[in-house]
This record gives sequence, structure tokens and C-alpha cells, in this order.
Amino acid sequence: MAIQIWKKKRRGARFFKGPAGLSALMAGLEKDLSACMRCGVCQSACPLFRQTRREADVARGKLALLEGLAGHLFRDSRGVDERLDRCLLCGSCQAVCAGGVHVLAIFLKARAILAGYRRLSFVKKIIFRTMLARPGVFDKITAAAAKFQGVFLTGEDPETGSVSFKIPRSLSSQGRRIPPPARTPLRDSLPDLTRNPDNPGPRAVFFTGCLIDKIYPRVGHAAIQALLSREAAVLVPKNQGCCGIPALAAGEIGVFSDLVAHHVRLFSKQEFDFLITACATCAFAIQKLWPAMWPETDPEFRKRLERLSEKTLDISQFLVNVAGLEAPAGQGGGIRKKESAGQKIVTYHDPCHLAKSLGVRREPRELLRACPGYEFREMAAPDQCCGMGGSFNLSHYGLSSRIGAEKAEHIEAAECHVAASGCPACMIQISDMLSGKKAPDGSPIRVAHPVELYAEGLKD
Repeated sequence: MAIQIWKKKRRGARFFKGPAGLSALMAGLEKDLSACMRCGVCQSACPLFRQTRREADVARGKLALLEGLAGHLFRDSRGVDERLDRCLLCGSCQAVCAGGVHVLAIFLKARAILAGYRRLSFVKKIIFRTMLARPGVFDKITAAAAKFQGVFLTGEDPETGSVSFKIPRSLSSQGRRIPPPARTPLRDSLPDLTRNPDNPGPRAVFFTGCLIDKIYPRVGHAAIQALLSREAAVLVPKNQGCCGIPALAAGEIGVFSDLVAHHVRLFSKQEFDFLITACATCAFAIQKLWPAMWPETDPEFRKRLERLSEKTLDISQFLVNVAGLEAPAGQGGGIRKKESAGQKIVTYHDPCHLAKSLGVRREPRELLRACPGYEFREMAAPDQCCGMGGSFNLSHYGLSSRIGAEKAEHIEAAECHVAASGCPACMIQISDMLSGKKAPDGSPIRVAHPVELYAEGLKD
């Protein structure tokens, strides 16, 4: 599926090629919509409908709205935009759809149409076109924000390490807790481009992603340590940026295409076997959305993009399926038993993009079972959405919290010490929802990535 409806007027800006471009995209949207049988199965899976019981919030209701999008655009474009914005883009509806409707692609196309018709707000133009589209600029701005975070964030909680907003009050008054920006991002703590280039194993490029680079560099360090322990030669190219999904979700397909092109060119300079990421959403974006939503038609570039997508794996997939990790702990895998009085209980939350969109469920669990000092315990409804949804959490924090509260209840019921997840965004949401919650021994419930627990047991 290729979309050719944009032209470049200046860097970071895209405009429809007149009415013909808009009509072409709408025609493709109508074709996609015809696959929906209106059976309503999506109601059973939608985390938002579970809270609101509103037909307009479920996929079937939104698809019905989109059938008359051309007319709705002129009559009530703001209303259409608001209804489409009330979506987590978690893919739960698509995962259970018997008709195989590509719901996520439909919603992303519709958001692109709306962004092209209504135009982005000034603030969003700054965020996406000035910052996100330019990795170097984005890095400098976020580095400055981390340096002066005390101006707008409270001090870290001594138990959880989380912080809250001082301003704006609309955020802080709701009790939102977040992990603080890293003082030293991952990119600045990895001065060398290549780690152990003479290792006999496969050559792996590590895709950092925004949240691992700027919020959770410890996850990146753990992933690289795990890769090296399996005798992989690890490459971490400089000047990496965002995977593009925030821009795409906002309908800014021009910035998305800029970021895709940037990374395809960047990674094409390297010889490698696998592109590894520890972010579920980045893995989904690179594997599925990059080739599906790429708006250009250059055949040679598309081949390079598709080869890159085919090489992309989540870190758990690599460690379990490629490196041959074995469970239980202590039987290979370069790990050792911890000297501990007792096993800690760890449970696992399935990120929607990893489990439902990519089908990766077994590998993270095998990775956790291979961690010495931990006993894996399944929680109820492990693949129920946590309610993060990227910008949904910012725009609809009340709804996001209600969905997340159910996830927190399931985690507490598992009587665990650690809640693990393979998605940094899910980790942010779960940390917020578990704020103040205690493990059976009275300590705060820790939120971690599975590869962090695995790296803890690696031999020196």
C-alpha cells in the first residue's frame, strides 16, 4: 500500500496535492471501510468502550462515521477529529476482527485526511515539524529540558523515583506520576559506535527509540549487555531519531516519511543481520507501519525499507529465537543463580503492539523464566490494554487512568514484587497507576523491562 498524495514545499512541511490528492486518499479509505461487517465483536475488545459503553468510542462506531467522512469534513470537521482522537490505537479491535479489517491503517489514514484538511495547531507544528522531524534538534531540546527539569518537575519520590508536574496545574492536580528525564541519555553514554565488532555471533544494530534514549537508558544498557552476552557484535549508530509513530498518529504523514527516510539511509550505511529494539511500539512501527504507510513510490527505496523491516526483531525474540536462550535459569544462557533468601515474584503485561499486532507473547515470558532469583506468575488478563496510548494519555488522562486502574488491580492481585513489560510507554503508565501500591513484603512494586531482569543475572 503506497500513498502518493503529498508534495514537499519546505523541510518538515507537507501539503495535499489539491483536491485530487484528498480524493485519492478518501477513495482508498472507502475501499478499506467496505470490509467491515458491523458485527460488533470489537466491542468485546475495546478498552475505551469497556469504560464508556459509548458506540461512538468503539471501532464500529468510528468506521460508521468515516463512511460519510467527505460530508462530515465540511459540516463538522472538529467533531470528527474529536471522535477519532478518542482512540488508543492499541489494535485490540483489529486483533479480534473476523473480517480482517485493517482498523489501525484506516484510522491513521483518516487522521492524515483531517490533518490535511484542518491543518495542525501551531504547537503541534513546532513539536512535529521543528523538533521530531530533526533528531539533532530534538536531542538538544530534550537535553536542555532534562538539565532544567527542576523548574517544572518535583523532586524524585524516595521510594519510586518518580516525579510529578509543578506546571501546568491541569497535569499535576490529577496526581500524575512520571519517571524523570534521564540526566544522561543513552546516546551520550555510548561513545563508541560498535561494541565487540570481533564477536563471532550475528551483527545487530540497536534501535534506541525516544523513550529508551531519553527516559529509560538503563533498558538500553541492559539490552546491549544481553546482546553482547550472546556473542553478538552490536552497532549503535549515532543520530537516531523517533520511529515516527507519534507524528503518524497526529496525521502528520510528512514528518513520518521524513523520519522513515532518515533511518533507512542511516542504517543502510551498516552491514548487519538484525535490527533490534527493546520498544514494542518501535518494533511495530518498523515492521508494519514503515512499509505500509510509506508515501513514496521509489521501488529501490521501498526494497531497502522492506529489507530493514524484515530484519527487525524485539529484543526478546532475538534472545529466545535467535540466540537460543534456554529456561529454566541456570541452564545456559550465560546467567547464574542469585544468592537470595527467596525468589521474587514477577508478572508480565503484554504491550498491545507487541502481542496483538506482532504476535510476540511467548518470548518475553521465556526470557523472564530464565531470570535467576525470580519466579514468573501470570496475572489476570495480561494482554488487556494498560490505557497509555501515547498522546491519548495526555489528551484523555481521566479515561487513561480508569483503564490503567484495572491493569493495576490485576498486577496487585498477582501478589508480585515486579511488574514487567516490553514497552517503555506501558512502563510509564503502569508506574503511574502503581504509585503508592506495595508488594507483599511492603516494598513498592517495581516496574521493569524483562531484559533488565535478565541482565541482572549475567556473568561479569
